[in-house]
Amino acid sequence: MADKMFKALLWAFATAVLMAEIVRGQQVPCIFVFGDSVFDNGNNNELDTLAKVNYSPYGIDFARGPTGRFSNGRNIPDFIAEEVGFKYDIPPFIRASTEQAHTGINYASGGAGLLEETSQHLGERISFEKQITNHRNMILTAGVPPEKLKKCLYTINIGSNDYLNNYFMPAPYTTNGNFSFDGYADYLIRSYRSYLKSLYILGARKVAVFGVSKLGCTPRMIASHGGGKGCAAEVNKAVEPFNKNLKALAFEFNRNFADAKFTFVDLFSSQNPIEYFILGFTVTDKSCCTVESGQELCAANKSVCPNRGQYVYWDNVHSTEAANKVVAEAAFVGLITSPYSILSLIL
Repeated sequence: MADKMFKALLWAFATAVLMAEIVRGQQVPCIFVFGDSVFDNGNNNELDTLAKVNYSPYGIDFARGPTGRFSNGRNIPDFIAEEVGFKYDIPPFIRASTEQAHTGINYASGGAGLLEETSQHLGERISFEKQITNHRNMILTAGVPPEKLKKCLYTINIGSNDYLNNYFMPAPYTTNGNFSFDGYADYLIRSYRSYLKSLYILGARKVAVFGVSKLGCTPRMIASHGGGKGCAAEVNKAVEPFNKNLKALAFEFNRNFADAKFTFVDLFSSQNPIEYFILGFTVTDKSCCTVESGQELCAANKSVCPNRGQYVYWDNVHSTEAANKVVAEAAFVGLITSPYSILSLIL
């Protein structure tokens, strides 16, 4: 099995190289990014929140140092932007000018969820609903033509905090007592459907929705729900119906809107020991940076691992630049997407 997977990865790499040669230059006029800390590139810096990382050692491998990205370097949207030919970073909403609504804006916010209440214990955050409102205001103020918006790429990563900072948290959250795993997933997807419809009305036609990863295998959940000994199976089991329903939602939008392409990016299934080993990740259950007891973010100005390319996790929740690069490239060529690769969305 390992041999087959290795050959598949070699094929994928060769395909990616070929596609990179074919797809030269900027392939879409703009990119819009929505989501949580996995995609945030600085929108939380000026908020009154515990969920911000504009300090060292975050950004240790990023050209401009700490920017608010929850990683040691580039995040997934950074790599996707590079793959589609962008030569510059997509600016965070807090720093974006009206004119930049013509070329792309990142609205993602650490702590954001599908539910307004999610992550309220952390302080301020920009929920998915508010992100869409910000997007609406920006494109209308800028006068971005509808036909242009239909050619842009939209990437969304939302839902993890509705589990990490809601369902699996104690008071004031009550969702765990009110919903089964399936019931909660259905509840979240109903909200997701409504938000995607809003984006469609605003012009979104090329949309990649990222599923929730194996949250039970993050260092944070291993410690709190896995007894410190391995992945928290209950947590992983809880997010499975969400991913199943989100994939079905992408297919539903493709059936209902013939002029659009929606694709699901499967972060959950690709997380397995064999793939990690083949890709060179030798540390999959610990953070690279120093995280103090009971925390999930890196301690300021403390030591970090020297072999960051071998770690999956940068802090107790978020991925290293190396892991982000693997995900972005796999999504671009279609190894972890259904029914379209991100490349297929933009062609």
